[in-house]
Amino acid sequence: MTSSAPRRTVLAAALAAAAGAATPLAAAAGEPGRRPAPPAPAATPRSKRPVDYHAWTTAADWRQGTGHGTRVVSGPRPGIGLARPAGTTDYRDPHTGKTATWEYATWTSPAHRLPVPATEAVASWNAHTPAGTWIAVELRGTYSDGGHTPWYVMGRWTAGDGETDIRRTSVDDQKDGRSAVSTDTFAVDDPSSGLRLAAYELRLTLYRRPGSTDTPTVWRVGAMASDLPDRFEVPASPPGLVGRELRVPRYSQEIHKGQYPQYDNGGEAWCSPTSSQMIIEHWGRRPTRQQLSWVDPSYADPQVCHAARYTFDYQYNGCGNWPFNTAYAATYHDLQGIVTRLSSLTDVEHLVHAGIPVITSQSFLKTELDGAGYGTAGHLMTVIGFTKTGDVIANDPASPDDPAVRRVYKRRQFENIWLRTKRHDDKGQVKSGSGGVCYLCFPTKPAPTQHRVLAELGIR
Repeated sequence: MTSSAPRRTVLAAALAAAAGAATPLAAAAGEPGRRPAPPAPAATPRSKRPVDYHAWTTAADWRQGTGHGTRVVSGPRPGIGLARPAGTTDYRDPHTGKTATWEYATWTSPAHRLPVPATEAVASWNAHTPAGTWIAVELRGTYSDGGHTPWYVMGRWTAGDGETDIRRTSVDDQKDGRSAVSTDTFAVDDPSSGLRLAAYELRLTLYRRPGSTDTPTVWRVGAMASDLPDRFEVPASPPGLVGRELRVPRYSQEIHKGQYPQYDNGGEAWCSPTSSQMIIEHWGRRPTRQQLSWVDPSYADPQVCHAARYTFDYQYNGCGNWPFNTAYAATYHDLQGIVTRLSSLTDVEHLVHAGIPVITSQSFLKTELDGAGYGTAGHLMTVIGFTKTGDVIANDPASPDDPAVRRVYKRRQFENIWLRTKRHDDKGQVKSGSGGVCYLCFPTKPAPTQHRVLAELGIR
């Protein structure tokens, strides 16, 4: 962790188990006789957002970049793959102590100039990595004064953790005296100086064992860059598209307490993978029985244990790495995931109304969210709907059991603890907030309404 981006503070585990479930207040999506929602305010115009998400996803996008040893993989989900090695390199895995030789190839994006220069950026990606392959994602920025950052590693990632695989990892101690990376977040050290990130490039390095014909394939790579003001309070959004609730599986992290402590101290800290697994199954995907065969058969919801194992960041020593979670979701058939920021619950209403639940990151005192029954330095939960009066229906994994996961939280309280960038802890000290960070997971071919809503938010 670096002083410029207190990432670990934001993603600390929930401090206590939640209280019982709220009484159901809203009709489920598709319930006969449910009245249509009233007209909603439009989503915030993209040109006015202090957040920019940009990605490379199409064959045309991939051809715009500069490749050394890569090729464009055609098909319904275009990507970039390893055609012939640009060279070989030795990599000593700091988490296994093993050194191995790897063939590699690289692809570098064109520079993306930000419409609003940023103080922070988070990269995310979707990729297929057969056993014995992996990828590195790097970001190089251009400062507003014309200077450049070094190439920062935003993640070394593979889907597996077998004998032929590296251990997926973030990289600590990356800084140049003006900016730094903390786990998965690039941040300018001193935003008050006026220095900003004006543009960035992303570089992919694809690795495989020498002589292998296997290749990683990257289908999506992008970054969310933002310049949010310091704020303890955010403006309230009026209820709009309300009265809809999506059917999303309910999983508690708390029932996994003590299970597989090598992965982030067991289930008590598994809010992120538990939330990710709920969303994956909302879209009709789940691990196979064979994939779950390693889990103790006496454990309930073994797929949550599976998600924890395969989102685990061996450097962060936790399951809360944001892009590792969305990359895990995208390992399932025709599913993709990104990390971004949203500007209000109005944006979430539009997504939920289109059938897309939203995983949100927030931190709060016990007294700041009625009905939660706990306080947390950082926690993930899933917004699945809104009551008829506009309150938030959330699947909160910090619950004592699966039936208790569904909660109803007051709209104003929820929106503020999610969107603020500054808060006070229980000792009165100033800490950071997530500023509206969320995970969005959706099919590679969204329905027309989903496609429209995502496009309105700058996501394609």
